[in-house]
Amino acid sequence: MRFEAITWERLAGAIADKAMESKAEDGSSRLRIGIDGAPAAQTGELAGLIGEALRVRGRGVLVVGTAGFLRPASLRFEYGREDPETYYSGWYDTGALWREVFGPLEVGGSGRVLPDLWDPVSDRATRSAHIELPPGGVLLLHGPFLLGHWFPFDLSVHLRLSPAALRRRMQESERWTLPAFERYEDEVGPGDVADVLVRADDPRHPAWGGLR
Repeated sequence: MRFEAITWERLAGAIADKAMESKAEDGSSRLRIGIDGAPAAQTGELAGLIGEALRVRGRGVLVVGTAGFLRPASLRFEYGREDPETYYSGWYDTGALWREVFGPLEVGGSGRVLPDLWDPVSDRATRSAHIELPPGGVLLLHGPFLLGHWFPFDLSVHLRLSPAALRRRMQESERWTLPAFERYEDEVGPGDVADVLVRADDPRHPAWGGLR
């Protein structure tokens, strides 16, 4: 794949333009976009830029981060606080994401999405109110390991960090998660399945392979 340099703002605009001309694959009146990548890739920042670009184009937008759908500490740390296998497959409540985020956006769904469920600091439910995404609106879900759960994304973006860049941009206290990202690359190959692949080794100079 050939990569071209691009700014984050231009990238967000290109993805927003693609979303404007896209329709949900299941016939839903709402579009679902996934921005996948390690926390060090700062997927939330790109999700925010895409959201702004879509709002300017007249679309309703809801940005949701998977960090708000962590499992309780008793489950995340069942095998210790630094277990890569649990981090990969047991930290995020995918069932709740299906139920509270994707379910309401299905054909005939209410559109009432729960923006977050669990506060990892207090280790308690957030008790946030549901937010209604109007017909024609766009969900932007961002976080790690998104492309390995068969989530019904209509458009997906993967922010790729090389192993060296990932290690460099991670805090030392988080490097125990590196084997989880290696496993994700081996088992899912997110760069091969995403609709948009972005090389983000240098956060100041991203490059992309265009829209597939």
